[in-house]
Amino acid sequence: MSEDLKIITLGEAVLREKATPVEDINGELRDFIQRMADLMYKVRGLGLAANQVGLPKRFFIMDITQKDGNPKLEVYINPEILAKEGETEYEEGCLSIPGYYAKVERFAKLHVRALDLDGRPFERELEGLAAIAFQHEFDHLEGVLFIDRLSPLKRELFKRWWKKQSSLKR
Repeated sequence: MSEDLKIITLGEAVLREKATPVEDINGELRDFIQRMADLMYKVRGLGLAANQVGLPKRFFIMDITQKDGNPKLEVYINPEILAKEGETEYEEGCLSIPGYYAKVERFAKLHVRALDLDGRPFERELEGLAAIAFQHEFDHLEGVLFIDRLSPLKRELFKRWWKKQSSLKR
């Protein structure tokens, strides 16, 4: 897999696939994650799930600090949500749906578990933007996009917007 990674956009089947667990954390996976990170930073995203670059495996990266010029990459392999509480709303966007933003309701706090790049399990408490970004990326691993969390009316408005955007690109 030496070719450059590219972000898969809405309409590609891999975005709707439920990702399968990572079985082996090896050099090839670490290289792939580094290439994902390079791409995420290049396009100034806060997170990127493996299926957004065409690999339906259960891992994602995120870095909510990089927008402050203080990058700190976080890697979540085979992530799980152990507990969730509270509610919050945030205007989300997605690299796989460029140019569209909408308010989405999420849990305000999470307790999560995942594996790191060395295959070691870790647990973390997340709140605020970190909790929101984690849920957004975790949804990708389930084949769910943030537009699926919109009200039926907002989803219908999105569909019209997307159809118009798609026709402009032809």
